[in-house]
Amino acid sequence: MKTEGTLEDHFEQLGDDHISSSEETPLRKDAFILSDEEKIERIKDSVREILLTLGMDLEDDSLKGTPNRVAKMFVKEIFGGLHPDKKPNSSTFDNKYKYGEMLVEKNITLYSTCEHHLLPIVGRAHIAYISGGSVVGLSKMNRIVDYYARRPQVQERLNIQIVRELQKVLGTEDVACVIDAKHLCVNSRGIRDIESSTVTAEYGGKFKEEAVRNEFLEYINMDTQF
Repeated sequence: MKTEGTLEDHFEQLGDDHISSSEETPLRKDAFILSDEEKIERIKDSVREILLTLGMDLEDDSLKGTPNRVAKMFVKEIFGGLHPDKKPNSSTFDNKYKYGEMLVEKNITLYSTCEHHLLPIVGRAHIAYISGGSVVGLSKMNRIVDYYARRPQVQERLNIQIVRELQKVLGTEDVACVIDAKHLCVNSRGIRDIESSTVTAEYGGKFKEEAVRNEFLEYINMDTQF
């Protein structure tokens, strides 16, 4: 029989090993019963208790507002992508100019949060698709990345969610996404390797073909600094 300590070690190791449980973000069925304001109040109390447990003086002017600031940040900002009502409206348009080549949106700034240690993930996403008859506004790809990034995440899942959403929006399997990001759970704790980054990819449809995939990767590596 495993002891409590052994279980804690086991779960800690799972986090360090970067384990993902599913393609969907693990949410309870009652995740959205509480309003944002109710969630902020509950989280504020929890953050206050954490800081008190750590020995912080919450009467200090610098710390008085910290529980409320953290709670609002969690609900309204860094975890705002958990709520389906905040999914961006990704309108599509007919490809009237019959552009049949690959379209690439590269170097999309990505800010997310590792769900194992609740530390930042910072990097770039590169997206490509080949139109099957529809196109989507360029900024909508950035917004889709931002929406799925604003939740506790595992990078592999984020990659998959971005591709699945664009496949659904565009009505084509021909979508690809590569993410290159630094995980502060690696860079600032544990091994503390500040130089390493994590690269993940998800290829759909024609992007599974070597030639098409290589063309996409060549576009990513192009020097497009202005």
